[in-house]
Amino acid sequence: MGAREKSSLAVFLGFLFTFSLLLCMAQGDVHTYTLVLQETEFERLCEKKSILVANGSFPGPTLWAHQGDTLVVTVVNNGNYGVTIHWHGARQMGNPWHDGPEYVTQCPIQPKQNFTQTVLLDKEEGTLWWHAHSDWSRASVHGALIIYPKPGNEHPYKHDAEQTIILGEWYEKNLTEMVINAMRTGGDVNTSVAYTINGQPGDFYQCSKGWTLPDAECTFRMVVDPGKTYLLRIISAIMNEEMFFGVANHTLTLVGMDGAYLEQVNTSYIMIAPGQTMDVLVTTDQEPSRYYMLGSPFVDTQAPTDRTTPSAILHYNGGYQLPTHPNSITLPGWSDRDSAESFMRLLKSLADDKHPIKVPLNITKRLYLTVSVNNVQCAKGETCEGPHGNRHSASLNNISWTVPKIDILQAYYRKLPGIYHTYFPDRPPRYFNFTGDVGDNVIYPVVGRTLVESIKYGSEVEIIFQGTNIPAAENHPMHLHGYNFYLVGFGRGNFSPNTSIPTYNLTRPPKVNTVAVPKNGWATIRFKADNPGVWFMHCHLERHANWGMAMAFIVSNGPTKETSMRDMPPDMPPCLGS
Repeated sequence: MGAREKSSLAVFLGFLFTFSLLLCMAQGDVHTYTLVLQETEFERLCEKKSILVANGSFPGPTLWAHQGDTLVVTVVNNGNYGVTIHWHGARQMGNPWHDGPEYVTQCPIQPKQNFTQTVLLDKEEGTLWWHAHSDWSRASVHGALIIYPKPGNEHPYKHDAEQTIILGEWYEKNLTEMVINAMRTGGDVNTSVAYTINGQPGDFYQCSKGWTLPDAECTFRMVVDPGKTYLLRIISAIMNEEMFFGVANHTLTLVGMDGAYLEQVNTSYIMIAPGQTMDVLVTTDQEPSRYYMLGSPFVDTQAPTDRTTPSAILHYNGGYQLPTHPNSITLPGWSDRDSAESFMRLLKSLADDKHPIKVPLNITKRLYLTVSVNNVQCAKGETCEGPHGNRHSASLNNISWTVPKIDILQAYYRKLPGIYHTYFPDRPPRYFNFTGDVGDNVIYPVVGRTLVESIKYGSEVEIIFQGTNIPAAENHPMHLHGYNFYLVGFGRGNFSPNTSIPTYNLTRPPKVNTVAVPKNGWATIRFKADNPGVWFMHCHLERHANWGMAMAFIVSNGPTKETSMRDMPPDMPPCLGS
């Protein structure tokens, strides 16, 4: 049998596997989608550039479903490199095979190949998203995944219409080539040249003056009617920066985050980290006019940063005299930690009878993880482009994630030796003043390994993330695949059981999948390990994940078939390095 026949057979077997899985597991409706990935030319900032996108659009298409539904998505890779797709915030109960992170749950879909993924929705409801999870392709390969309440149920917060707002970035050079060079030299990737709102930079960039044009192509416009309430589904697809966001002269009412509802709270701005989603109500109760929707990066790092301002326009319908410029808004400053943390303290779960929460209280597994950006010495005979001639590195408990040649899930399922090891440390190798002044030219011992943490099914898990000042502190949005977790506490400085634990919110903590660990601070999350399989956890700042700020959990099977991981599908993309 030739290679083409084998490939066709694998696709056919995969279809049969997926179809039988749906017959057994689908409780809601089944939605089918196709994402065709292809290099496509776009013009931004007066220059044309080809980028990898899905279905010819940037951002990519929005996918819709109801709570408990199933999506069957065929990914066709017509690009130049291998790629994977992750369904960010979808728990995929017992189905890690289709979660998407490369070399963790699958190997990349090679050029001219396709792969059909099944997305099993559970209790998620609200705004999620999908994105590439291979090299830095997610900068242009991403889109919204909207989960509505089950038919017959209503959204707990009434609104008249909705609009998806995706915050993104635009890079001047070829990202894949920059990443390959940075990994080779130990250096960094150039910053973006613009942020975008729904794919457009807005009015504050050269060659991008949208308010002067009746149908501007460089500034996104949201056309609204007076006296209505709109649900903004805001997604941060930004690669390396948190972002403040607000609407001029309008109050934002925050009602949801990461596919779960929040107790409503009014605010003049939000602070959203890469990977997070937020649901915000805006009532058009101002004089009919044009109002800016603005983003402003929250910069708490010494690293080079894109400090530009993306904009969109909230455009009231009606006959009125157009302003010379849209009404504007002043957002918190670039390094305003107080405003960032004040916003985080607003977050509380809705926690009503229809949307109950269950915070783990009897912790049986606890991890204390230092999150660090490090320098490691350049190998003898090499020239490195990181700080002080060293290589950039990042770690959790001084372990820097090393990408294997075969995905960990396959190795776990097939019991392949030597691909990963299960002795990930639950504690840092030594304790000191993690957030003190340690200098910027200090080498800390970092070990490159493919290490995982084994967790027994049903364990109640607590993870304490401890930020460090090595060599310089920064905010770290940590994302856990396969789970939503409760953010029970956070603060500045070093975590202390005596002073930190009493501040925990164990009654109405927000239920999220990505937490922004404060600069030189700590954050504590809790979850119940009820989803068997291999699940990735990593910083959602792409440069940090690239440098090794990641790990994986292996959650064992439960006592029944329903609490066990599904069998390996026959059509998984092949691992070319195996």
